[in-house]
Amino acid sequence: MSYRYLWTPLQLGPVSTRNRIVFSAHLTNYARDGKPTAQHAAYYAARAAGGTGLIITEEHSTHPTDWPYEKLIHGFHRHVIPGYRAITDAVHRHRVPIFAQINHNGGQASSMYSRLPVWAPSAIADPLFREVPKAVTTADIEEIVAGYALVASNCAEGGFDGIELQCSHSSIVRGFLSPATNHRTDHYGGTIENRARLLVEIVAAVREVIGTRLALGVRLCGDELIEGGTTIDDAVRVAQIAEATGQVDYINTSIGVATSSLFMIEASMHVPPGYALFIPSAFRKAVELPVIGVGRFKDPLQAERALADGHCDLVGVVRGQIADPDFAAKARAGAAGEIRLCLSCNQECVGRMGLNRWLGCIENPTAGRESETAVRRLPAPNRRNVLVVGAGPAGLQAAIAAARNGHRVAVYEQDATAGGQVRLAASVPNRAELGDLVRNQLTECVRLGVEITYGVCVTLDFVNERRPDDVIVATGAEPSRPWWVTDGNVADVRDVLDGSAEPTGDVVVVDEIGFHHATSVAELLADRGCAVEIVTPGMVVGQDLGVTLDMENWWMRANSKGIRQSTDLVPMGFTDGELSLLHHPTGVSQTRRPDWVVLAVPPTPVEWLYNDLRSAGVSVQRVGDCVAPRRAHAAVIDGDRVGAAL
Repeated sequence: MSYRYLWTPLQLGPVSTRNRIVFSAHLTNYARDGKPTAQHAAYYAARAAGGTGLIITEEHSTHPTDWPYEKLIHGFHRHVIPGYRAITDAVHRHRVPIFAQINHNGGQASSMYSRLPVWAPSAIADPLFREVPKAVTTADIEEIVAGYALVASNCAEGGFDGIELQCSHSSIVRGFLSPATNHRTDHYGGTIENRARLLVEIVAAVREVIGTRLALGVRLCGDELIEGGTTIDDAVRVAQIAEATGQVDYINTSIGVATSSLFMIEASMHVPPGYALFIPSAFRKAVELPVIGVGRFKDPLQAERALADGHCDLVGVVRGQIADPDFAAKARAGAAGEIRLCLSCNQECVGRMGLNRWLGCIENPTAGRESETAVRRLPAPNRRNVLVVGAGPAGLQAAIAAARNGHRVAVYEQDATAGGQVRLAASVPNRAELGDLVRNQLTECVRLGVEITYGVCVTLDFVNERRPDDVIVATGAEPSRPWWVTDGNVADVRDVLDGSAEPTGDVVVVDEIGFHHATSVAELLADRGCAVEIVTPGMVVGQDLGVTLDMENWWMRANSKGIRQSTDLVPMGFTDGELSLLHHPTGVSQTRRPDWVVLAVPPTPVEWLYNDLRSAGVSVQRVGDCVAPRRAHAAVIDGDRVGAAL
C-alpha cells in the first residue's frame, strides 16, 4: 500500500515533519535523581532511526510542588540541560524533530516525594491519591506560569525543536479547565473563558521565552469521562481559545483523566482501535491548526485511514513504536507485514509504570534496554547448530535471538501449531490480539531462516541422533492438580480452552493466579450459558488486572454476563460434588455444590527433557515456564537472553 497521506510532510509552525507518525509523550521511568539519562537518549534515538516523523518526550516537571511519581524529570533545575542535549543530539542525528512536553500535575499528585502541599485550582481530593490539595492563590498562579516559562527556556537551551503543554489527562491546567475540579469564584473560575485563563497565560509566557524558533503545541483532553467533567463541546471551545492566541502551532488530543479513567487513556485490547477518534475529528472541524489523533493505532493502515477520513492531521503511535521501533521504516519500505504489532496487553509498558519500574515491552526485549544491548547484538564469531525444543514464546524468541547471531536454528514442537499457552489464551473473548505475539515471532523466524517442525516429541535419543552444538529446552509447564481436589468434575482452564473439557451448568472457577486466566475462562463459559462464580483467596478477583488497566472493563463485562465474584475464600476440599471454602478473614466455612470446578492455579514446569539431557552431558539450557512458570514477558526475555548468548 502506498499510504498516500502517511508520508506527506507537514509544517508545525517553524518545524517540518517528514511524515505524519508521532511518537507521542508517555512515561518511561528512565529518569534518575530528577535528570534524564543515557537510556532516554537511546530510547528516543531508536524510534528516530526507525523513521518516525516526530518525537514528543515524556513530561518535564515545571515546579517543586509537582512530584507525583519517583522517576520524574525535574525540568526546573538547570542540571537537566546536559541530559537534554544528549537526547536531542541523538535524535537529530536521524533528522527527526523532537519536542519536550512540560507539565505540572496539580492535584493529581502526592506529597510523598516533595513533602510539599499539592497545588490545585480548588481543594478537591483526587480519587486516586486522596490528598486534599492547596487551592492556589494568585501569587501561586504567577509562580506556576513562571515555572512553565523557566522549563521551556531550559528545553530550548537543551536543543529541543518545540514545546508541548500537557493540559490533558494529568495536569494542573486540566484541573483549571474542568468544572469538576475548578470551583473557584475569581477570574480563574466560572465561565470556560475564565477556566482557560491559566492556559492562555502559560502560552504567552512560554512563547515569549522560546520566540518563533520553536514550535508550541497544546495537548487537550476531549472528554474526561467523569461526572461533571470536561465534555467534547467544552474541549472544542478551549481549542478555539488556544488557537485565538495566535501563538499555538498545533493541538494534540487525549481522552480521560489519568487518575479516574486511566483505563481509557491507555486502553487495553478490550477497547477497539481508534476509539478516541471522535475527539481530534471534532477539533479539526473547529480549528485550522494541525491536530494529532491518538487511541490505540496498531498498524500503518489504521493510521492512514484516520488521516484519509479527515479525523486528524497526524497520528500518535506510542505502544506500536515501543513494540517495534522500526514501525515507520517497515511501513515505508512496503514491509508492513514484518512489523512487530503491539498487543495492547499493557503488561510491560503501562503495567511497569504502575509498579514504579522502567518501561519495557512484552515482545520487544530490548525496550528499556536500548542503551545496554548494542554490543550484545553483534554476530557470534562461530556459527553453531542450535536445536530448540518448543515453539511457545520462549522457544521462538530463543530461536530468533540465536538466528540473529548467525547460528543455524531448528525448532521442534510437539503440537501441530506454535504458540503454546499464548495461542490458547488468544482464543477467549476479546483476547485475540495476544495471538499477534506468536504471529510476530513466526514472521521473524521466517525472515531469519529458522526451521520449525511440528508434531515431534523430542527425547534424548532424538537429540543424540541430530548431534546439535547447543540445545535450548522450552517445554513449558503443565496443569497441576491441587491437594484439595479428591474427585468430581474438575478441569484446568487449559482443558476448557483446548476443548478437552466442556463444563456445563453451575461452574465455580477458582482463581489462584490473579490474572486473565480465571476471568477469561469465566467469560467464555458465561457466553456458553453457564452460571459462573469466581472464588479467590485474594481480596479481588483477577487482582493484577488493575496493573494492566483491564479491571474496570472486566467489572462491567462480568456484571453484564452475571458472573459472581467471591473473595477471601480458600478452597479446602472438593469431594462428592461439594466444594469446601474457608473465608480466611473470619474463619467461617462455606460450601458450594457446582456441576464443575475449573482451576486457574499455578502450573508445574515440564523439566524431564532438560534433566535427561543435562544428565547425559548434552550442552543444554532451558527457558520460559520449564524453568519457572511465569508470564509471557518473562518467557520472551528468557529466550532472548539465552539465544543471544550463544
